[in-house]
Amino acid sequence: QVQLVESGGGLVQAGESLRLSCAASGNIFSGNAMDWYRQAPGKQRELVAGINSGGSTKYADSVKGRFTISRDNAKNTMYLQMNSLKPEDTAVYYCHVMFYWGKGTLVTVSS
Repeated sequence: QVQLVESGGGLVQAGESLRLSCAASGNIFSGNAMDWYRQAPGKQRELVAGINSGGSTKYADSVKGRFTISRDNAKNTMYLQMNSLKPEDTAVYYCHVMFYWGKGTLVTVSS
């Protein structure tokens, strides 16, 4: 059974940084695209960033230039470096690979 576990969330002030991690229990990262999604209160879940098996990345317009997605297949871990955080980045952040989802990690940005 594959499990995805996110970590690194927390409460920060606007302008600060956080790094999220997503660790998988099984070797599913290699060869698969991976994504970070987020869901703010009262809003739909949205794609934040994705990275394919070749390392190509994509970002939501709202986070371009501030967030960086990366992966370490050897460690079965994906990361999301979040800089210059804004209050509107407040959400639960989820890791997604194939049809697997993590339970999420809460990021709260105060103004």
